[in-house]
Amino acid sequence: MTMNQFTSLRPHRGVLILVFGILGLVLCFPFGIAAWIMGNGDLNEIKAGRMDPTGEGLTQAGRICGIVASILAVLGVLVFFLMLIFGAFASAMG
Repeated sequence: MTMNQFTSLRPHRGVLILVFGILGLVLCFPFGIAAWIMGNGDLNEIKAGRMDPTGEGLTQAGRICGIVASILAVLGVLVFFLMLIFGAFASAMG
């Protein structure tokens, strides 16, 4: 494709999605959820030919970081509640 073919496409948000994915991993998991959702939407737009495909790699990387951040957050919440339950049982038994 030539550059003239890309001028009518929406610009990609690959860098933003990657930053959100990384922030989701290291700072606050809602950024990970946003990266996951935005990444899915943008990848669909890229595949449909409505968005600049040069950002596909960045978008995919950010989406994956967002997925990992979301999974880690869910696992963290599950571990927290399991600790609460086991703590309640231990205090009731002892």
